Amino acid sequence: MALPLPGNWRPQPPLAEPLPLPAQPIPQQRLPLLPLLLFVTTLATTTFAGAFQRGMDPLVDPWAIVLGLPFALTLMSILLCHEMGHYCFARFHGVWASLPYFLPAPPYLFPIGTFGAFIRMKSPPLDRRALFDVGAAGPWAGVCVAIPAVVIGLSLSEVRPLSPFEGGVILGDSLLFSALTHLVLGGEAERMSVILHPVALAGWFGLFVTCLNLLPVGQLDGGHVMYSLFGHGHRWIARAFLVVIFVLGYQYWFGWFVWLVLLFFLGINHPPTRDVLSSLDVRRKIYAWCTVGLFGLTFMPVPLRIVEPEPLPSGEVTPIAYQVAQPGTLTNHDSSITAAVAEPDGAVRPRPAGLRFVYRP
Repeated sequence: MALPLPGNWRPQPPLAEPLPLPAQPIPQQRLPLLPLLLFVTTLATTTFAGAFQRGMDPLVDPWAIVLGLPFALTLMSILLCHEMGHYCFARFHGVWASLPYFLPAPPYLFPIGTFGAFIRMKSPPLDRRALFDVGAAGPWAGVCVAIPAVVIGLSLSEVRPLSPFEGGVILGDSLLFSALTHLVLGGEAERMSVILHPVALAGWFGLFVTCLNLLPVGQLDGGHVMYSLFGHGHRWIARAFLVVIFVLGYQYWFGWFVWLVLLFFLGINHPPTRDVLSSLDVRRKIYAWCTVGLFGLTFMPVPLRIVEPEPLPSGEVTPIAYQVAQPGTLTNHDSSITAAVAEPDGAVRPRPAGLRFVYRP
């Protein structure tokens, strides 16, 4: 028996799948003068920093620039690949993104010559899938360059007992760097000190930059990954990790307090994507948890600590023989303690032989 249809009712077409939100148009970028200028400046400051680490000053001896290039080119390659990973995936998903902005730092004050790099996104990602792709691409691209740099640099590094009179910067130990050290050096590095080659040092800083970017807070890369996984639940993870950073700063390394202030300045919460109902597919969830694992492999509670040289016993003389040299050149010296530079007036004066970076497995 058929019942009469009510009033003006008409059959409705079947429900269709919702149309995807349109990607915002990407404006044409003008000639990237500022990014190019910052890149060249940062390349110069990192080169100077690499020369200073070797005890040379390019302002005194221009040929010292050659000594700074291995560190500078390696570090800049890691940072460039990191930022271009973000940039390429942002463009792929129709997100307006700038070219990388490198941040130069005074090499006399900051031992690596740069504060890092960043890109600007003026339009939010379409959904959480696009957000994850953009956020995770940078760390993975950077670490793919940092790991070979560490392996090559460790094979060129010096392994020897550390003199009790030496000082330097003792580098922190992450699970990934420790594994690479044992892979390259084996048992040779046990109870010894590894005087890192500039390429290995740049690789270590590349892994450290990856760790800092993967902190699960705000709009850092780790914040992007956490928001893509948990949506608004990310805010509780971010707040819990801020407590962890505070404890680490209080117990282990004061530098975490600097990051704590910086994170509050940048913002703790993550802004929503344009499609707030989207979620990650299974494949991206696996990649996301692998990215969380990468953070664990590169994390270190105490990244750096400075060890002052121990005073010589009374009555002993430092084993340094100053020699006459041409102005601006270093004399033969025990590089673990000091160096001597010939000034234009012909006098030979001692000076520090560069900032020593040491890794102790």
